[in-house]
Amino acid sequence: MARPENAHQARLLGLLRDEGPRSRAELGDVVRLARSKLAVELDRLAVLGLVEQAGLAASRGGRRSGIVRLSSRLRFVGVDIGATSVDVAVTSGELEILGHLSEPCDVRSGPAAVLDRAMAMLGALRERGLFTEVHGAGLGVPGPVSFRDGVPVAPPIMPGWDRYPVRDAVAAELGCPALLDNDVNIMALGELHAGPARTVDDFLLVKIGTGIGCGIVVGSRIYRGVSGSAGDIGHIRVDDAGPLCACGNAGCLEAFFGGAALARDALAAARAGRSAFLAGRLAEAGEVTAADVAAAAAAGDPVAVAMVREGGRRLGQILAGLVSFFNPGLVVISGGVAGLGHPLLAEIRSVVYRRSAPLATGNLPIVLSELDGTAGVIGGARMISDQVLSVA
Repeated sequence: MARPENAHQARLLGLLRDEGPRSRAELGDVVRLARSKLAVELDRLAVLGLVEQAGLAASRGGRRSGIVRLSSRLRFVGVDIGATSVDVAVTSGELEILGHLSEPCDVRSGPAAVLDRAMAMLGALRERGLFTEVHGAGLGVPGPVSFRDGVPVAPPIMPGWDRYPVRDAVAAELGCPALLDNDVNIMALGELHAGPARTVDDFLLVKIGTGIGCGIVVGSRIYRGVSGSAGDIGHIRVDDAGPLCACGNAGCLEAFFGGAALARDALAAARAGRSAFLAGRLAEAGEVTAADVAAAAAAGDPVAVAMVREGGRRLGQILAGLVSFFNPGLVVISGGVAGLGHPLLAEIRSVVYRRSAPLATGNLPIVLSELDGTAGVIGGARMISDQVLSVA
């Protein structure tokens, strides 16, 4: 696929992606190019097949200006692989979701099986007539990733994935550019593009799923650290005498609070008869999950309420340190366990606001994600579009 040829073209494409169709006059106001230079760049982008005309704008006192939009042929793919599910979406050039599928999937079944499932889901979206060609694919996985190499690196909950060439395999399968990152990072990009973080340059996205991770956005860009492991807060130790974590250490935050830890503690409470609600779920389904804890807490079950509060307290302690250190403009809480909702949010807020420096929390919103499980696929599409719509 063609790429923009210079920085002016790349900026125009970014504006059209993020702000939608604009008149030539409006684009000229933003990019501060002479009318003749703007016309040259837009005409060249049209020849490259990256933009197209979309009618005429209302008059601003003279001849009506033409409206420009990204090519209606542009299609990006976002793939969000979690520990227990996989989501696939196809978006337009403006990253509007045209089709989205989500299915249960165990990441422990290995890269070949999981990627085959994701490609089959994408094939189902193709059969709906949503696209004929993919111009880029962005993927996230629930473990550490070498962004430069496009491979997972020693992921604790992903046996068989270490150094598997995920990025290159998907690029070859789809015949388009592909990028791979940690799932929390692509969720943060989704929040940046379509969530409450649109108006914030520096923020934290905390995902509480099977595990716990943090996406760090600085100056509207993902901060990955030197080797790509920035934000791995689930493996910060909170208690030396705590339970064994999947990473092999003891007492990590993730070992106390996360989907797997909640399910473990809920099962123990159900078997011990300490929670009638959870015992009932165990009898019905043969297992209890983090979702059962949420339901029990909503029903006022005191054991479940205590589990939510304790988890929120421990996460809040870690976040309080991060807030004092990083001084973000926003904290977004997301992931499956964030379905515990406002009782969890209230506990996190209480601890962070009490323990962090007043200057850091004086105007700090801590909110639940509003993207209803689509942050990852939107962020995956955003990640690859950043590359495709940039200068080659």
